[in-house]
Amino acid sequence: MWHWMSAAVSLMAMLLFSVTGITLNHAASIGATPVVVSREAVLPGPLLSALPKTPAASAPLPGPVAAAVVTAVGVDPTGRAGEWSDDEVYVALPRPGGDGWVSIDRTSGKITAETTDRGWISYLNDLHKGRNAGTAWFWFIDIFAVACILFTLTGLLLLQLHARHRRSTWPLVGLGLALPVIIAIVFLH
Repeated sequence: MWHWMSAAVSLMAMLLFSVTGITLNHAASIGATPVVVSREAVLPGPLLSALPKTPAASAPLPGPVAAAVVTAVGVDPTGRAGEWSDDEVYVALPRPGGDGWVSIDRTSGKITAETTDRGWISYLNDLHKGRNAGTAWFWFIDIFAVACILFTLTGLLLLQLHARHRRSTWPLVGLGLALPVIIAIVFLH
């Protein structure tokens, strides 16, 4: 029962992680052309004066300023830590499959934003690695890993139950264990 339940829970994620394992392994041979979009605007004067004069080193933008940035350039820095200097505030906006940032000149109010989209293969590869995917995805990966461990261990128990009828069971299990060890010892220096 545990074997089929863990398989059912992890089936689609196992397929996704297997496919992205291949795409990550062949990343150099998969071409992609990133799409970069740049936008500029000017922060209205009253909002420019709402920027703190001496903010904490990594404070987020004030709510009304973040809302104005969304309206002006279409990127949302809400709640993200900013890098504050005397001249500007810079907010990095990384995400799976792409990148982004927004900068506000603290003197002129000029907003500069850029987003980069590296495509759906990059998106799936970043999900595979958990890169910039957030807390929910972090927990999903861990729960999926536990389901895979259950699937593997219950599969091993099923192999033991059926091994006496299949003489090649334990040599194949041994090969599955030995092969990565041999490759690591012989080819990875």
